[in-house]
Amino acid sequence: MFAAPVRRGLSMVQNETRAPKVAVGIDGSPAASTALAWAAMEADRLGWPLHVVYALAMPLVMSVYAGPTRFPPPEEVTEQGRRVLAEATERVRKLHPNVQVGEVLALEDPATALLRRLSPEDLVVVGSRGLGAARSALDASVSVRMAARAECPVVVVPSAGTTVPADPPRRIVVGVDGSENSRRALAFALREAARVEGGSVVVVHSWQVSLPFDSEALAAGGWSPPDDLLDERSQEMVSEMLAQVADSGTEGVGVSVVRSGKDAAEAVVEAGAAADLIVVGSRGRGSVRGLLLGSVSQGVLHAATVPVAVLPKHPRPRR
Repeated sequence: MFAAPVRRGLSMVQNETRAPKVAVGIDGSPAASTALAWAAMEADRLGWPLHVVYALAMPLVMSVYAGPTRFPPPEEVTEQGRRVLAEATERVRKLHPNVQVGEVLALEDPATALLRRLSPEDLVVVGSRGLGAARSALDASVSVRMAARAECPVVVVPSAGTTVPADPPRRIVVGVDGSENSRRALAFALREAARVEGGSVVVVHSWQVSLPFDSEALAAGGWSPPDDLLDERSQEMVSEMLAQVADSGTEGVGVSVVRSGKDAAEAVVEAGAAADLIVVGSRGRGSVRGLLLGSVSQGVLHAATVPVAVLPKHPRPRR
């Protein structure tokens, strides 16, 4: 049996060039456990190593003499992190013995610990503890920051109601709006579906338009948006996008299209309720705290009950 290498100790920033990997953040919670299982399955499918990251979240202390410094944690805190990592590694080896596992015990907060160890070629997986207002502020911050700032695809796996499948994602739902961001999301979804036999993609486009005036007053006066025209334009746009991104590697993928007049996030979540994965592109501005994610992407993340893959807004060229 292949023995997976394990890296221990406090990890600092690593700038070396590496092969693509799957990274996952854990903290010992049920949400992190679900994310770990999903990440391990994906690493096994792709043949990539899995890096399991535990963040100690030591505070950054400003010093006149040394500048910003993160001091070493108490030994009991370090041991707790090592124990959680060891248990995660053991679980991955039992489920996916061929996956190489690397352990990273980081000083930083969870989002920073992951972001500083990623490259554009990677895939990162994080857990989500719940929906809407019931989510903790910390949990929401980590998942949204990752989705808004990572330079690689981010998969957010909700723990509530999610059963990690034994097989890779087969039915994938992707939201499109004609932008370059959603074009990349569509290409990603088609490639992922092509990896499995019988893979399929449901393309969702909402042609709902926001009017700069009182739509209720107009409706009361007998006016309504030209739904037939909007639907026709939607059909043309989606057909054009599919023609642009489909290639010989995705010929066997079954493709269906859902065009809707509903809110875009609502339409994607509804179509993805029975899917294995939802894919969206990020259109956010990525603030310092990473909280300005595109409204549709954020709406999907907060409401979806299946894993959601968010594609980066400005991906760096792959090395």
